[in-house]
Amino acid sequence: MVDKTETLGGSLDDLQAFCAVMEFGSISAAARQLQETKGSVSRRLSRLEARLGAALLARTSRAVSATEEGTAFYLKARDALSLLAEATNDARQSGSVPHGHLRITAPMDLGIDVLPPMLVQFRALHPQISVELLLTDSPLDLAANRIDLALRATPGNLPSMNYRASILCGFTLGLYASNAYLRQGTAPQHPTELAVHPLVTCRELVGTTSLGLTDKRGKTSEILLQPSVRTSDYASAQRLLLAGAGIGTLPDLVAARSLASGALLPVLPEWHISRGSLYAISLGGAEAPARVRVFREFLRTELALLQAQTPAQT
Repeated sequence: MVDKTETLGGSLDDLQAFCAVMEFGSISAAARQLQETKGSVSRRLSRLEARLGAALLARTSRAVSATEEGTAFYLKARDALSLLAEATNDARQSGSVPHGHLRITAPMDLGIDVLPPMLVQFRALHPQISVELLLTDSPLDLAANRIDLALRATPGNLPSMNYRASILCGFTLGLYASNAYLRQGTAPQHPTELAVHPLVTCRELVGTTSLGLTDKRGKTSEILLQPSVRTSDYASAQRLLLAGAGIGTLPDLVAARSLASGALLPVLPEWHISRGSLYAISLGGAEAPARVRVFREFLRTELALLQAQTPAQT
């Protein structure tokens, strides 16, 4: 196995000692700067030269001076140490100062109907953070895809203890229709009355759909329905409902802004289909970069405000 310190020409402390001698003009001055003894610095120089197989300094009883090889080596070693110091500082700051590039993945419906205004507001608060949004309903491996934060409706099987799943908010899957559609006829008052309305469904709801609903008292009702329109995601389902396609299933998070504007209305508001939680999944947990922690808390606050504006689905 190759000794990496030899490949680099010695340890970092040896390199720093050599650069200090070059910059302060003597071993004694370098020793004072490094808070080491003159003998310690001298041994570092000898060790460095032995590993390189080249004389870097010409020593006399009164002074030291750089050889041609020493001058060339110093110029490159100085730049390398400067870059390493900068990289070290950036890495330390990433844990306390929010900055850099934030790479996020989210389902299509959240990315289209929920996140855009929030990302604009977040960037206004933190202009030093750039954002990249990857929209997919497929779970992506965070490490392999260099993703800082994944938003998912289920944490799934986290691959290792380095992953952290944090609940951002709860959500309810309910029934909704456009104001315009409901003005055309009588809104259903009981789940059994859904059969006379066109139903918009998405995701796994294919064929004759068994739709199970639960009311606020825990009473359940299961209805067999034939969907009139099927789509792949809740974002397109919401647009179909806004266009008057009928009654459909949506998470309250996705429907929130349309509900607040009155464009959508809850149908059978005392009943719901299911409840769940939205998770923020990241690498590093509490040690995640500051940009990730700041965005996670920002989302938690903004989602709570969004749901506070939404008519309750009991």
